[in-house]
This record gives sequence, C-alpha cells and structure tokens, in this order.
Amino acid sequence: MTRFVLLAVLLLVVVWAFSRFLDGIIEAFGGLPNRSRSKTPVKLVRDPVCGTWIAPQNSLGLRAGDVTHYFCSDQCRDLFRKNKSTAPGS
Repeated sequence: MTRFVLLAVLLLVVVWAFSRFLDGIIEAFGGLPNRSRSKTPVKLVRDPVCGTWIAPQNSLGLRAGDVTHYFCSDQCRDLFRKNKSTAPGS
C-alpha cells in the first residue's frame, strides 16, 4: 500500500513538473502568459477624505488646479468639494 501511495505522489509531481515545463515553452514562443505569476503591481492612491487606498483606474477623480484627487465614493468627493468651497481663500 505504501508503495502505491508513493508512486501516486511521484506521478503527480512528474505530471505537475511537465505541465510547468510545457507552460514555459508555450510562453517563450509568444503563447499565453503564465497564469501563476502575479500581475504588475498597481500603484494605489489615498482618498483625501476617508483615507482609503484605491487604484486610480477604479476611483472617482476630481481635478483641482494642477492636482487630481482620487476618491473611493461619490460621498467622499462631494464632501471634499463642499469643504474646498467653504475653505477660507476659495
């Protein structure tokens, strides 16, 4: 019984290694990218109202002069607008 289990584990490892090898060859020749690698890290920005970290492409932006502020929700963006318009010197 022990031999059978060890042979099954060995077979699984060999099949796994072979599939990884084939994925590498396919990727090297311009095939599909390797799914096991993580994607390029996304640079996160901080919501100036609540402090939530968000990806710029998934956020709501508001341009104020030369600076773009990013918000996680309509509520944060509206609160920022309200505070900006009531601030002294605005």
